Amino acid sequence: MKTKPRASAHHSSEIQPVIVPRKRFARSVSTAVIASVASTGMAQEIEEITVTATKRAENIQDVPLAITAMTGNFIREVNLDDVKDLVTFTPGVTGNSTDAFIDGISIRGIRTQDFGVGGDPSAAFFKNNLYEGRNGAVVTSLYDLERAEVLRGPQGFLFGRNAIGGAFSVHTKRPNLDGARDGFVEVDVGDIGRLALEGGFTAGLSENAAIRIAGYHSQEDGHVRNAFDGKDYLGHEKSALRVSGLYGNDRLEVFGTAEYEDMDRDGSKYRTDLRSPRLADWEALLGPVNMPADRRDINSDLFLPSADDAQILTLGLHVDYDFDAMTLSWSSGYKDHDYLYTEDYDSTPRNVGVYRQEQSGDYFQTELRLTSTGDSALSWYAGVSMYQEDLDYQVTSILEEEAICAYYGYYYGVDNCTDYFQYLQDYWDYYYPSYGIVVGPFMPSSNGQMTEDTFIRGKFSGWAAYVDLTYAINEQWDVSVGVRYTYDEKEFFTRTPKPESMLLSYFLPGYMTTGLRDKNDWDGTTPRVILRYTPNDDHMLFASYTEGFKSGGYGTFSIEDAVTGVAVFQYWGEGDQDPLSPADGVVPAQFDPEDVKSYEVGYKGVFNDGTMQLNLTAFVFDYTDLQVNYFDQGAKVGNVGDVDGQGVEGTFNWSIGDNWDFVVSAGWLDTEAFGVQLICGGAPDANGLPDGDPEGCEGNKLNWAPDFMGSAVLRANYPMGNGTFKGAIETFWESERGGGYEQLPWAPLPSSQEWALRLGYESDNNWNLTAYVENLTDELNYAGAQVNGGITPDWLVGPNRPRTVGVRFGYYFE
Repeated sequence: MKTKPRASAHHSSEIQPVIVPRKRFARSVSTAVIASVASTGMAQEIEEITVTATKRAENIQDVPLAITAMTGNFIREVNLDDVKDLVTFTPGVTGNSTDAFIDGISIRGIRTQDFGVGGDPSAAFFKNNLYEGRNGAVVTSLYDLERAEVLRGPQGFLFGRNAIGGAFSVHTKRPNLDGARDGFVEVDVGDIGRLALEGGFTAGLSENAAIRIAGYHSQEDGHVRNAFDGKDYLGHEKSALRVSGLYGNDRLEVFGTAEYEDMDRDGSKYRTDLRSPRLADWEALLGPVNMPADRRDINSDLFLPSADDAQILTLGLHVDYDFDAMTLSWSSGYKDHDYLYTEDYDSTPRNVGVYRQEQSGDYFQTELRLTSTGDSALSWYAGVSMYQEDLDYQVTSILEEEAICAYYGYYYGVDNCTDYFQYLQDYWDYYYPSYGIVVGPFMPSSNGQMTEDTFIRGKFSGWAAYVDLTYAINEQWDVSVGVRYTYDEKEFFTRTPKPESMLLSYFLPGYMTTGLRDKNDWDGTTPRVILRYTPNDDHMLFASYTEGFKSGGYGTFSIEDAVTGVAVFQYWGEGDQDPLSPADGVVPAQFDPEDVKSYEVGYKGVFNDGTMQLNLTAFVFDYTDLQVNYFDQGAKVGNVGDVDGQGVEGTFNWSIGDNWDFVVSAGWLDTEAFGVQLICGGAPDANGLPDGDPEGCEGNKLNWAPDFMGSAVLRANYPMGNGTFKGAIETFWESERGGGYEQLPWAPLPSSQEWALRLGYESDNNWNLTAYVENLTDELNYAGAQVNGGITPDWLVGPNRPRTVGVRFGYYFE
């Protein structure tokens, strides 16, 4: 887990921080800063956080957006490990997991439902305002940070890339130019073999230039025992290094970063869901699953070695130049990654589902922006951006041949491949002898497995332009109007060679190709309107309308007829076949864009002489043409229906006297989905299984998003000797979720809540020592669940860590 740096010796609150009254806040354009407000003999005002969500450095309480901000100190204090862990303390956001995939991240119910590479994420991640990319490249460690921001709702005006659901934005610690060394080193040790080291320091090069070097290493043993091989899994070992440079004078600022991270983790681990009514039939066909009594543990053959490994290089450059009336900003970045992932997702000791993904890619981006300065009634910013991504991707799916034949042959009264092939041969010979189709006899592959390989090459590019105008009608009212144009182009190549197995490429793609190529583009125009009312320095209300857009793309595992658009499938039961080529009139299958229209009203206020803060947001959205993954003779991606959503999110922050502070955040979400017949198995029958009526899911909620979620932190700071005693208790919770689009009554994950306790001492001599217990009550919960209804049984994935005890020591120098 993450180590933590020293917090201020003064009492402060560092999550969802409130701000000092606006009259004390001076806006600036070049950078965002975090300032603590010291005690003045009375209850302290809550710490100020400045964010750049409006392309200006601005008090978070002035920003008319739903935004959660956390300081780098807070992120360390609560041991957030990687960027997905920011979910923990953000209302309205769920779906964290320990792997390098972000398709489970849900922001107000909007999430990516395609695990391939032919589309784009719904939740966008940024570091220092540069886009972080897709699965395999996007998840990096949190260390030596200035702050993090999570913005909920469509975001088209803050970054170079569109974000239909919302955005995670991380800002690393910059070098300072005041000559101070500003450094720290920390070590964190705990059970399950945990060791974490973190450090960073600034070195001045001249009065106008400085560099900062930061490093991080973390390792941990696994906490999931596999009964099949007796080993522990879900451990990790990762190391990272970042070098930053800053130059500044009266008009010019240049900030550059170079970062490299090497991560070695285990792929996700799956456990058969013993609650499933389908399990008895599955075991009768394919054998017992024999799950261990400890519900964190698994029994999986792990046909391939477990891996979730990435090597990521990131370069970034940011230049700001002050022209008095406006600031010109230029940002540019380059990212290169290599990624390997394997998982045995069938959750059983028999091989009926192994997935391997190997990818490498590079991503270049640049953005040019003009931002007005001064105190004019009219303020504005405008920008253009472009990107180019090159990606190589290989997916391997492996299933045992005899398991496939036993499962799919059951309907025909056969339980092995020899009999299944003979049955089909007899069928063709009897009913259609003139066709001359030869199915068998069956000969097993050299290892008894059906191994499918799909090779993808993608060249993705695009550009966008946006402008936002804000007019101050008077001292209390202002209105902002913005518009963004987005253009995305995708060139997509796919090849699925013929496998050795006589079952051909039956499961994941459902076809074979010599190589197919296609190219298409999508564009969209999205407006935003915000009305803000500020009656005084301590209160602000706003209302907004925003449209979001996510481009179409290509299904990673699907092809279609070039004329009709009908999906193409090759079935071994129709005899031996050759891979398809462009001459057969087939192309990679496309899916369309998806859109969202979002309406929000919000309030942000400071009370009781700056010691209390309340932020509230209510929203309604219409989410159309969802891009969804479904299984129909192979894994497909298509567009379905319409989702009506509504919800409320809020945060209350209270600085209680000189020694305590408390913050609680919570969210409520209600959704109804319509037009989802394509992905609906039917309403639950008397046995809790889908009844086959595709109308049975109409009006059901988005199953992956809980109705309620939240977090709370209570902290104490008491002077003691030559230092301060510090304590904290934290909790986060969510209501039940899951059950599929069908809302199967036995399938949802139950509601869950975790607690953490931290006690420590911070010396005035620049050191601290903290002991902690995380998952204090040893709660068990899972990152996700799936109701499959196929050869892969229903499963649970990603059990959390058990109760974990550790101690952390830090030393700081200035």
